[in-house]
Amino acid sequence: MRLWLSLVMGLLLAAPARAGDLVVTATAGGRGVADVVAMAKPQAGIPHGPIRFAWPYRMAQHNLQFDPFVLVAPVGAEVSFPNLDTVRHHVYSFSPAKTFELKLYGRDESRAVRFDKAGVVALGCNIHDAMVAFIRVVDTPFAGKTAASGEVVLRDLPPGSATVTIWHPYLKAPGGEISRTVMIPATGRAQLSIAVDLRRPPMAHGHY
Repeated sequence: MRLWLSLVMGLLLAAPARAGDLVVTATAGGRGVADVVAMAKPQAGIPHGPIRFAWPYRMAQHNLQFDPFVLVAPVGAEVSFPNLDTVRHHVYSFSPAKTFELKLYGRDESRAVRFDKAGVVALGCNIHDAMVAFIRVVDTPFAGKTAASGEVVLRDLPPGSATVTIWHPYLKAPGGEISRTVMIPATGRAQLSIAVDLRRPPMAHGHY
């Protein structure tokens, strides 16, 4: 009996994990749109444990702009706010997901904020009104943002149905987001192509 159980457990451990990728493509007017955040929540559920992404949780101030324009960060992440400019900045947010204020600090100084609630955090500078950026705090490991090509690949989703939410700060939709249901294959890739309708930014900062 013990030998039989050992063999069964060995086979289960040796069996390859079944997972598929999801390629999300966002376009407007036939061109790819950058900084579109895609978040997938499989019907099979989210894996337990902390969420980690490969990119740095960093929102710099550089050339009187925030960099990046959109940052995807997991719930619980501490995001750094280094000042790379020769002038001082005063970073703030009044967003329900996170309200905070980083009072005036100068070149090569940095501050950090922990984001403990999923949602959209809009950032501004109390000194430079044209500085605008966003942090999308997510509660799924299957998330990312599109490159200039308009494409992002969400990897290793469990097979089956998944709800995919697409968000952009200027998307013409309630809350700036829309959702679609996709089927994730056991191996290989699923494709989700979506045309987004964007409103003009309130200030011209080159991210339309």
